[in-house]
Amino acid sequence: MTDPLKAFMQANALTAPAFAPDSRYHGLDTAQWTRPDGAQITYVRRRFIPPPENFATLQEHRVESGDRLDNLAARYLGDPQQYWRLCDGNGAMRPDDLTDTVGGRLRITLPEGVPGGRDE
Repeated sequence: MTDPLKAFMQANALTAPAFAPDSRYHGLDTAQWTRPDGAQITYVRRRFIPPPENFATLQEHRVESGDRLDNLAARYLGDPQQYWRLCDGNGAMRPDDLTDTVGGRLRITLPEGVPGGRDE
């Protein structure tokens, strides 16, 4: 006898989300491109960086020599894989731009749209 849930999923009636809920890409549309050899490539449609003013500042970090964004995310957000939240909160397209300048200021923010930081 076939497992009904497995059969249902195999029929593409139920698909798992492409990205975890805490991913920068969660909820974004995906599209497919067919290569000349017929292989299907799934990709994420363009994601635009949200405006920094959409984020409430909790505190600032003064960049020191050797700072790495993943370590700062672990320190301030509790998860190194959340480095993208630091990028979004500071309007950065390239993550390295945030730690390249010693003495620069890095905003540590609440998630987009959550009120309550120093900016309020």
